[in-house]
Amino acid sequence: MEQNDESLNKYEVALSKYNTNLQESDIQNKAKTLIERKVAENNTLEAKKLLFNCIDLTTLNTTDSEESVMRFTEKVNRFSDRFPDLQNVAAICVYPNFAQVVKDTLEVEDVKIACVSGGFPSSQTFVEVKVAETAMTIMNGADEIDIVISVGTFLSEDYESICEEIQEIKDVCKEKHLKVILETGALGSVSNIKKAAILSMYSGADFIKTSTGKQQPAATPEAAYVMCEAIKEYYEQTGNKTGFKPAGGINTVNDALIYYTIVKEILGEEWLNNGLFRLGTSRLANLLLSEIKGEEVVFF
Repeated sequence: MEQNDESLNKYEVALSKYNTNLQESDIQNKAKTLIERKVAENNTLEAKKLLFNCIDLTTLNTTDSEESVMRFTEKVNRFSDRFPDLQNVAAICVYPNFAQVVKDTLEVEDVKIACVSGGFPSSQTFVEVKVAETAMTIMNGADEIDIVISVGTFLSEDYESICEEIQEIKDVCKEKHLKVILETGALGSVSNIKKAAILSMYSGADFIKTSTGKQQPAATPEAAYVMCEAIKEYYEQTGNKTGFKPAGGINTVNDALIYYTIVKEILGEEWLNNGLFRLGTSRLANLLLSEIKGEEVVFF
């Protein structure tokens, strides 16, 4: 019991270094003001090209098959021939069982293979299964792993279990990037979003991500604001740069520009690259291409 108390204290001490007592109305006002003042100036061709290069092109459908994932990947292979003046998407994101299919089909070197893992999207399975699934996914070719925190465990304030689980999965990932999904829409408050963000980074997350896209609300400007503030504060305390990925509900170019603006204003220009900024979406790809080219483009 003493060891457990000490472990819990460790995580409480980690949280105590940050202000996690946030007010919903304050965050809403800050996000709204930032959006009203800054988004318009970021509505540029350069920003849209950067956003395209930060997309994790995603297919996470019940109907996915080896054939459909192969066709999905082949479009990424053809992208440079069709659009030689643009940089490709950052990654292709699929279910774990399709990692090998993407690896065998992908012909371009600058696109990563990302896979959801660890009992996605609910995270409701045994830790041993999450670890094994992650290991198998990496063995089959994944460069990046996206997992979901155990939200129920977090809401029960069992921070030790949450952190140890993330650490265990990160140990399996080694140098592969681990993106930790907070599922912000299920956390209930901006204070909880801040706590989950800090604990995830403390436990080894290379990226923190808003949502699975399977639960509503998904990504919101308010959640992004809190998460980017947490990343900034964590960097100031530790010197560790953590990436940010909004996902779910990014339906328009303006939605993407809002997240671009939040990252730019809170974290700065050095975060505006696909090593530290991603967007989880597929529908956005054609919309961005259409605005970049000035005509309707349906490529993906």
